[in-house]
This record gives sequence, C-alpha cells and structure tokens, in this order.
Amino acid sequence: MFAGTHTAIVTPFRNGQIDEAALKSIVDFQFDNGVSGVVPCGTTGESPTLDYDEHERVVKLSVEFAKGRGIVMAGTGSNSTREAVELTQEAEAAGATAILQVAPYYNKPTPEGLYQHFKAVAESTKLPIMLYSIPGRCGIEIGLDVLVRLAESCPNICAIKEAGGNPERVSQMKQILPTNFEILSGDDGLTLPFMSVGAVGIVSVAGNLIPKPLSEMVQLALKGDYTAALKIHAKYYPLFAAFLKLATNPIPIKTAMALAGHCTDELRLPLVGMEQDKIAELSATLKKLGIIG
Repeated sequence: MFAGTHTAIVTPFRNGQIDEAALKSIVDFQFDNGVSGVVPCGTTGESPTLDYDEHERVVKLSVEFAKGRGIVMAGTGSNSTREAVELTQEAEAAGATAILQVAPYYNKPTPEGLYQHFKAVAESTKLPIMLYSIPGRCGIEIGLDVLVRLAESCPNICAIKEAGGNPERVSQMKQILPTNFEILSGDDGLTLPFMSVGAVGIVSVAGNLIPKPLSEMVQLALKGDYTAALKIHAKYYPLFAAFLKLATNPIPIKTAMALAGHCTDELRLPLVGMEQDKIAELSATLKKLGIIG
C-alpha cells in the first residue's frame, strides 16, 4: 500500500497564520511530480506548534487539495494516548486516507505502555496506520517485540517509518514481521540502503523540494534498477547531507523552500531561522544542483 515516496510536507506560514494558498501550491507540486502521498502535520510540518484547530485545518486542506491523487497520511501522534486518539479520529473525519503515529515522546513508556498506546489508537480508527520510530527525537525506540505484537493484534497497523539510522534494523524486522508489513525509510540519505534490504520507499523531507527525482529514484529501486537509482542518490546526496548538517529539521527544508519560491521561511518558536552563512551554504548547494538560479 505504501510503496513509493511520501513527502512530509512543510506547513507554510505567513504573518503567524497558515498560508493556505502556499499549502495548495505545495500539495499540487507534490502530486504533479509523481509522489505516492503527502504527510501533513508531521515533524516537518511543525506539528508541535500547531494548535488543535490548525492541525485539523491543515489535514482537511491537504485532503481537499490532493483531490484523490494519492495518499494523505496525517500525522496524529502524541505522548498522550487520549490526544492521539482524538487527533486520529479528527483526521479520519476530515478525509485522511492513512495515519502516521510517532512513538510517544518525553514520558518514555515501557514496552507494554507503548503497545497499549498504539493498540488504543488502532482500535479508534479504520484507517491504515504507519508507526514512526525516531529514537533521536522521542527518547525511545519502538522495539521489535512490540512491533510483532502490534502486527499480530492490530490488522490496520501495517507499516513503519524507520528513522533510527540503522539498515540492520530493517533486516531484523523483515525476519520477524509479516511479509505484507511495509518498512519505509525516514531518512532521505538512507533510502537506497534501506530499500536494498527490504524497505519499500521513503517518508521524505527533501521531497518537498525535489519530489520528481526522489519519486523516480524510489521507483527505479522498486524495479531493482539500483544502478540508475544510485545515480540520482549520488546527485542529490549533498542536499540530503546539508539538511542534516545545517540545522534541525524542518529549519533547512523550509529555508530551501523559501529560496525556491514555494513559501516563506517563517517558523514558529522555539524554532528560529538559520544564520546567514548557513543560508549562503544552502543556497550554493541549491544552485549547484540547478534547483534555484
């Protein structure tokens, strides 16, 4: 179901408000360039600083703008199970076609607590759910034992976005999870290494800016043409590396989107813009790749 490229879209702001016209343009840009889906209200969409009404609005608009051209996978995770359930049900009512559920952050639940959390969310919706393991942000990893239990007891939990940075974990998951349980990379630069051992795509940050090349790379890898896929990876690897090096996501991608004219570079505190020397470095990378003039 999730094989392909899914872009974790930025939430464009203008003067403190959601820039709805820019959001439409971004969603159109994605589907016009071959992505399989968009992911509103994820980390890249600055979900921690969206209020409830804004969260619901961004999901609803993303569905409206997508016009059935692909998956709209709403980020509805929380470190409060009740809140995660409410956001999930709101997203389903707004027309989302799938859900992305990040591991609860800060409160560090036990494996049993993690299992019960995701099980409660799964039972609250009919939508397919992709889990999201990113220990660098959450402080915990979704353990393999928990994954197996969830796959067995919750049929709509059918995929995971793996952002722990370790291709070996993909191999481990492939050994113990059902064959139809899909694994996607959560890091652009690791897409091909992950796919070479069984992942089926990417939930991408860079896709905001370069949806067509990333979609082409993933489709080539799915067909087994890693030689051609590697050429695309090699070309854009400096961009993937810059996004990791220059500042915390989504600061660099939002800066790049502004440089390319897609939206403003407006962020919400506690996120702040990059220093001028880093903006210059990012701009040079974009110019070298022909993304901006």
